[in-house]
Amino acid sequence: MEFSLQHIVYLLLVVCTGLSAGLCFTWGNAVAPGIGRLDDFGFLMSFQQMNRVILNPTFFIVFLGPFFLGIINLFLFKNASSNIWWMLLVAVLTYFAGVVLVTVFGNVPLNDMIDKQNLEALSKVELKELRTAFEAKWNQFHLVRIITSIGSFINLIIITIQITK
Repeated sequence: MEFSLQHIVYLLLVVCTGLSAGLCFTWGNAVAPGIGRLDDFGFLMSFQQMNRVILNPTFFIVFLGPFFLGIINLFLFKNASSNIWWMLLVAVLTYFAGVVLVTVFGNVPLNDMIDKQNLEALSKVELKELRTAFEAKWNQFHLVRIITSIGSFINLIIITIQITK
């Protein structure tokens, strides 16, 4: 089988979307519940450190890759069947709205709120108030990211099945 540019770019889209969905799922399924068991200081410190560490080139490729690769794929698949093109558009828009926009306008402002704090200087009451203002909202936004990233990935798998028929 010969691989064209279209195949390679599509494969990269599927892989990046799958990695992003896996990251969202794992964070929501294991990381958030695990650190949720910590006391307020431990919880906030963990989030503060993880949010600082995750901002790296590999993360940005996996996080933003599905959107940019999706746009490229929409162009590369412009002559495909309309069913495939529309499904691809839905996958790209779902990922963009539910992962990228929710992250930028929902999770990141909450992350920034935590990051600005000198946690060691806060009282137990202030730590509790900060966690209360953060945790439930952050997890609600993250649930949207889990659902939409997995939905986008499933859509791409369905497209892959249709392409390979």
